[in-house]
Amino acid sequence: MNNYLLDSFALLRFIQKEPGNDRVKAILDDSQRGVACAMLNVINMGEIIYTVQRRFGLQHKLDVVMNIGRLGIVILPATNALVFSAAELKARFAMSYADTFAVASAIEHNATLVTGDPEFRQVENLVKILWI
Repeated sequence: MNNYLLDSFALLRFIQKEPGNDRVKAILDDSQRGVACAMLNVINMGEIIYTVQRRFGLQHKLDVVMNIGRLGIVILPATNALVFSAAELKARFAMSYADTFAVASAIEHNATLVTGDPEFRQVENLVKILWI
């Protein structure tokens, strides 16, 4: 089974039907069929929540949160070990702290990181990336 770690960029592309959303939809479809596992770290879920509320309002945010639950995405916790891994990545690379949780989660779960955010180019040697 293929494991995919969606970062907030990828899921927001899907939610807003922006370029690249078709690749995310294919991963989510595979996940619902049981041939792949789509994951999202809870920290990146927080990014999606505040971004959607800021851009589109409270009601749209509530709709998105409910729909994420229906998509079959596994929400990964921010364990102490993951926090330490993310902090180590943050110390080594010039990237947002939330993005380091996506990288650390992808490494921990041997997952392909799904993103279009160029900030991740600097960690291509650490994790497989599916660019959308």
